[in-house]
Amino acid sequence: MRIIVVGLGIQGKKRRAVAGKDAVATVDPVIPGTDHKSVQDVPLSSFDAALVCTPDEAKIELLTYLLGHGKHVLVEKPLLAADTGELRRLEQIAQKNGAVCYTAYNHRFEPHFIRMQQLIASGELGKIYLCRMFYGNGTARDVRNSPWRDKGAGVLPDLGSHLLDTALFWFGKFDAPFAVWSADRFENQAFDHITFGARGLPVLEMEITLLSWRNHFTCDVYGEHGSAHIESLCKWGPSVFTRRTRVLPSGRPREESVTLVQADPTWVAEYQHFKRLCQAREPGNIETDILLNDLLNGLARQALVTG
Repeated sequence: MRIIVVGLGIQGKKRRAVAGKDAVATVDPVIPGTDHKSVQDVPLSSFDAALVCTPDEAKIELLTYLLGHGKHVLVEKPLLAADTGELRRLEQIAQKNGAVCYTAYNHRFEPHFIRMQQLIASGELGKIYLCRMFYGNGTARDVRNSPWRDKGAGVLPDLGSHLLDTALFWFGKFDAPFAVWSADRFENQAFDHITFGARGLPVLEMEITLLSWRNHFTCDVYGEHGSAHIESLCKWGPSVFTRRTRVLPSGRPREESVTLVQADPTWVAEYQHFKRLCQAREPGNIETDILLNDLLNGLARQALVTG
């Protein structure tokens, strides 16, 4: 499959490296050394799919063009629109032209995230009561210095989209409304620290921040028969998955842990998944984008009131 990379910033360079020999051209209006300044300059006969790694505001127009010409697209998360109808139109364009539109949520390919999903699906934890997640990095200054990132809801679409997608991956569709509990601008013009969640079953508690000077992820899932915990991601490793089996009526639980020390495997795994979707012409994940778009827009409105 012949790939073009649209947007050659940090993410675009990672995607190009993973695509390897599949990458036949690069597109970026400002970065020196790219093959084209505009995607319209790339001959349509020269590529089959595009990896779109641009700022959010450019995505809808680019996807409309690419999908409209039957080109498969992997686009960096989040795929957002002020009007959900824009995403519905993209879905219709993709279906009409037999093109795959896939929004990249690479954490679904994190080994311990897959392990957590399988454990929850097995029912071995019993009824799930609570899932608490923390996702933090130390990029507040980078975001503040960016000409396009330090605006709007800030950390919410950036990291909050990951946590919401992860919860969908593990638990399926949500059964309770989400609310913002706190929203702060400690260093940035846009929000750099937010807590939010939903009081369904399970209760979801989420915290995201750009002020965690050591990048970190943690997750705790508590159920009727025990609990499961993730400490860190592979890219920030070591990454630890711990399962605890409840002892009744009380007492120290039996505990098993798996520790991974390895390079981040998610980018390659996700790219291979995208290629399989394209080869089979299976649907992408725009339905998930539509759900996340509504949730993130609603939470952003709440954050602007709260903060």
